[in-house]
Amino acid sequence: MEAVLREVDRLANSYSESDRSPRLPLVEITGGEPLLQTQVNPLMERLCDSEFTVLLETSGAHEIRHVDSRVHRIVDLKCPSSGESDRVLLENIDSLRPTDEVKFVIGTQQDYEWAREMEQRHQLTSICPVLFSSVAPLTPEQTSPVLNAVLPDHLSISRRELVENILRDKLLVRFQLQMHKFIWPPDQVGV
Repeated sequence: MEAVLREVDRLANSYSESDRSPRLPLVEITGGEPLLQTQVNPLMERLCDSEFTVLLETSGAHEIRHVDSRVHRIVDLKCPSSGESDRVLLENIDSLRPTDEVKFVIGTQQDYEWAREMEQRHQLTSICPVLFSSVAPLTPEQTSPVLNAVLPDHLSISRRELVENILRDKLLVRFQLQMHKFIWPPDQVGV
């Protein structure tokens, strides 16, 4: 953990050379599932103690209630086409705070309907911001048999159709693009 904290300080302080702020103030913990790492909670506490704003991106399949209250949690509620919606830990909804966010990554019309129903049933937008994000389409060279194919009874949904559905249904959610997939190739690691 000490090596990680030193590297965060080094990276954050490197911004002070060209910026008016003393250092970069934000740290986001993501990638795989951070809550599976035994030292992630003490790490987040130490980062908060060092006055960083800490964001945690989690799959929603693990308890969030033990995460330091200063951490902004971004909880992914996996949609049906991900093949992981049965892993969503609904008890996490009771632990959400206004500083948290709930994210749905939507690839099919059925995903949209599921996400809309989840948002309405649990009144998520009255608790915290809710993000509807579009699955990034894959180019032919990015396809792989290990990736989930669109389920046979599901209809793919374009970004435009997703936005039009949100507007039609007057949902109080934010549409989100995964900007890194527009800037770098979608399969690029380390961005």
